[in-house]
Amino acid sequence: MIPPPGPHGGDGAVVAAALGLDPDDVVDLSHSLNPVAPDVAALAVAHLGGLRRYPATGAATRVLAEHLGVDPGRVLLTNGASEAISVVAAEIGGTVGAEPEFALHPRGAAGPCWRSNPHNPTGLLADPTASADVWDEAFYPLATGTWTRGDAGAVVVGSLTKVFACPGLRIGYIVDDDVGRFASRQPAWSVNNLAVALVPVLLARADLGHWQRRITALRAVLVEVLGRHDIATEPSDGPWVLARRAGLRRRLAPQGVVVRDCSSFGMPGHARIAVPDERGLHRLAAALDATGEGRANGEGRAGEGGPP
Repeated sequence: MIPPPGPHGGDGAVVAAALGLDPDDVVDLSHSLNPVAPDVAALAVAHLGGLRRYPATGAATRVLAEHLGVDPGRVLLTNGASEAISVVAAEIGGTVGAEPEFALHPRGAAGPCWRSNPHNPTGLLADPTASADVWDEAFYPLATGTWTRGDAGAVVVGSLTKVFACPGLRIGYIVDDDVGRFASRQPAWSVNNLAVALVPVLLARADLGHWQRRITALRAVLVEVLGRHDIATEPSDGPWVLARRAGLRRRLAPQGVVVRDCSSFGMPGHARIAVPDERGLHRLAAALDATGEGRANGEGRAGEGGPP
């Protein structure tokens, strides 16, 4: 039995366990990461000695601030973007500008307006004239080739986890004029020492412009692969596409390919599919062939509750 989708994607490991596979043998397109990032595991080996020491974030914070183009006093490293969102929401509250929106953003009755950019789940970049009190820029570097939009007066939460495809390492950040108010809500030693040591190493290898162009090209191939199987997609600027086909996760998962079911966004009949590398594209195409997805079988349409 294939486990039901989790609320946030990243289901590759549980699907692998259900299929009796090594997680590395499953193509997990249910979470959106940089498909052309450097091999973080290989880079981490030289820094394992730091696991014997408590972390100190000062040097890593300064290097990150330099790349973001801001004063280090405005930057706070966090245990992934999820902690960044959690401590900002705990301090200032707020609500989303409109639904659907990323599930971890607060849904208060009023307060500061939160928006993801590019929008999650559609993948579209916000209009340059749009405003928000809190911008979630987890995918902004991959969508634009630049680190941040830099709106004056807005709080920014970001994710090196996404940019460098290392969800197990957990590296996020907050940028704000008064970042100390959020630091006071962090537990001691929130960011582990391996993550702290790797921040400068990873940033030295960042090539956002090149990565953005590669992702754009891979996204176009992904759309073509899906189109050949009669799966319609929405326009996207991010490292994923939104596909209109109900039941796609259920049919692909037994083939070792996992996509994000969007029911948790209030969008049944849709799947969010991360842009994979070339190997992932081949695996996805083979899985679609194996399931018979396409015009021939007519599946995934009105009969399954999906859009016509």
